[in-house]
Formats: sequence, structure tokens, C-alpha cells
Amino acid sequence: MLVQEITRLQFDVIKTLGQRLTPLIEMGFGNPLLWPTGAVVVEVTDRDSERTYKLPLTATRIGDLILLTSLRRQAGWLQNLMANSEIRYWLAGRPRLAQAFVLTPDDKHAPDLPASTTCLARLLQQQSRLTGWSFAILAPRS
Repeated sequence: MLVQEITRLQFDVIKTLGQRLTPLIEMGFGNPLLWPTGAVVVEVTDRDSERTYKLPLTATRIGDLILLTSLRRQAGWLQNLMANSEIRYWLAGRPRLAQAFVLTPDDKHAPDLPASTTCLARLLQQQSRLTGWSFAILAPRS
């Protein structure tokens, strides 16, 4: 009983903190601009309800690509990215369109990737199988 209450409290604190920080992150605070790792806001469409929501996530910028990771295989936002890979994210105070390529430990083959992401995706797939982590690569839409 106590463990459930603590877990619920942690969830509520993280959710409230995320709601408070999202507007600041959208404006560019904490974005991976000066340093390669920081926070971005990703707009995701729920695969079941079709509702769109914004989610602050830690990201690493590699050139024009954005790398997201999750320690949980079944993270809801990753499942939603697999269902709808056309997304929007905020960087430097501006919304940007991107296509998400999700890599999970269970993937046998790499998804159809643009040339700019192939090398990174191969490395991440190897890491995904070793660690059990899942990754999403956001490639900007032109």
C-alpha cells in the first residue's frame, strides 16, 4: 500500500513538473543548442484516442538529428511514435516537423531509414539489443 502511494506521488510530481517546464522548454530553455544534450518538447498523437499531447523529453542533438531514449521498452510515447511517425518538436523556440524512427531491442531489421540516419541507427540497434533500451531518431522534414 505504501509503495503504491509513493509511486503515485512520484508520478504526480513528475507530471506537474513537466507541465510547468514545457512552456519554458518550448521557448528554448534547456534545449540541446550549446551542449549536445538537453530538453525538447515533442508533440505526440495517442495511437488509441488520436489526442495530441506535448511531452518534455531529454534529447541529444547529433548534427540535424535529435536522439531520444527510453529505458522502458513499452514507454507510451515510443509506442505512439511507432504508430504515427510524423511529429512536431520544439528546438530554439521554434516548432519543427520531423519523422521519427523507433529502434527497439526486439527489432530484427532496421526501418527504412534515410541515408543520414543509417550509421547512427546501426549503432543504436546494437546498443538496444545489449541494454534493452529503446531509441527514437528524429529526422527533420524538409
